[in-house]
Amino acid sequence: MSSSNLDRFDAFPERYIETQEEFEAYADEVVARGDFTACSIDTEADSMHSYETKLCLIQFSTPRELAIIDPLAIGIEGLKRFSTFIDQFEKVWMHGADYDISMFSMTFDWAPHCIFDTQIAARLLGETKFGLANLLESEYGVKLSKQSQKADWSRRPLSEKMLAYAFNDVRYLLDLGERFEQRLHEAGRYDWFIQTCDAARDSVLERGGKSQKDTWRISGWGKLSPRGLNYLKFFWEWRDEECRMLDRPAFKFLGNNEMFRMVGDLDEGRGLRPPHYLKRPSLARLNEYIQRADEVPESDFPSKRVKSTGPRLDINEKRFDVIRGIRNRKAEELGVESTTIATRSVMERMSATNLEVEERLEGLLPWQREVLAEAID
Repeated sequence: MSSSNLDRFDAFPERYIETQEEFEAYADEVVARGDFTACSIDTEADSMHSYETKLCLIQFSTPRELAIIDPLAIGIEGLKRFSTFIDQFEKVWMHGADYDISMFSMTFDWAPHCIFDTQIAARLLGETKFGLANLLESEYGVKLSKQSQKADWSRRPLSEKMLAYAFNDVRYLLDLGERFEQRLHEAGRYDWFIQTCDAARDSVLERGGKSQKDTWRISGWGKLSPRGLNYLKFFWEWRDEECRMLDRPAFKFLGNNEMFRMVGDLDEGRGLRPPHYLKRPSLARLNEYIQRADEVPESDFPSKRVKSTGPRLDINEKRFDVIRGIRNRKAEELGVESTTIATRSVMERMSATNLEVEERLEGLLPWQREVLAEAID
C-alpha cells in the first residue's frame, strides 16, 4: 500500500480519556454524529502482574478517530454508560475477541451484542497466519512493534511506546474488517462468519470454569497418587494465599513445575526441598499447610476421578477416520484449515455410537453441517 494511503490512518485524532466527565462528553459527541454503523474495540489487562486480573485500558475507534478509555482512572462506576453506548453500534469489530469478551463479562457483566471478529474472518478466508500483526503486515505492509505486548498496563503514567502500541491495536481494525467483510461476501461465506462469531461469543459467556473446590487441579494432577493429590491441594491453597497477600500472579511466585517437584518429594517420602528464592515467612506458612495435609486421613484424600459432565463417548474408530478424511478433503477444497470445519473433539462426538444422531451433531454450526453433509449421511 502506498504511503499516501497509509497517511490517513496516521492522521486519525487520538484522545486519552481518564475522567467520567471526559468519557460522558466523548460519548455525547459520538452519539450526536449519529453514525452507529461500526466501531472497533480492544482491551489491555494486567493478568501478568497482579493477583487479580483487572481491565486496565479500553481502546476504541470509529471511522474518524481513536480513543483510549482508562477504567483504572475513571473507575468502573464512572463507566456505567459504556455498555449501552457500545450496544448502539451495529457492528463491533474485535480481533481474537475471546479474552476481551471475558474481560467485559468479568468487569461489566456484559459483552457487545454484535461482535465481528477479524481473526475468525481471516480463518474463514484461508489465512494461516491470523495474528493481528501478521494480518496488518500482509494487508498494509505495516510492521507493528510488539515491545509493549507484555507490559504492565496497570502502571501510570503510560509511556509513549505503550500508548502507541495501544492505539495501533485499533488503528486499522475497522478498515481491515471492511476488507474481510467484502471478501467473505464474494466467497459466499458471510453467513458462515456471522454464525461463527455468534457461537464464539456465546461460548465465552457460557464457558463454565472448574468448580471452586477443583481449582487446585492444575495441569498434570492426573499423574499424582491420591496422597500426592492431597499434598497438591494444600500446596495450591498455600500458594494462592501467598499470591493474594503479595498481589502477584502465581507464575511469578512459584511455578507449577517447582510445586509438582516438591509435592513429588513429599509423596515419595523425601523431605521438603524448597527453591532458594522462597522467603522464610512463606516457608513457615507452607510448613503449616503441609502439617495440615499430613493430618488428613487416607480415606479423605482427593479422588483421582472427577465427575464427568456427560457420558463417556464410545467412539467408532472407523467412522472417525471416514469423517476425518471427508473433513480434510473439504478443507483442502475450500482452502481453509481443517479445524475451522471441525475440531478433533467435534469429530469424536460425531463418531460416538452411544449418542443419538442429533446429540452427535451438537458441536456443529449450520454451515459446518452443510459442508460435512457427506459425513453426516
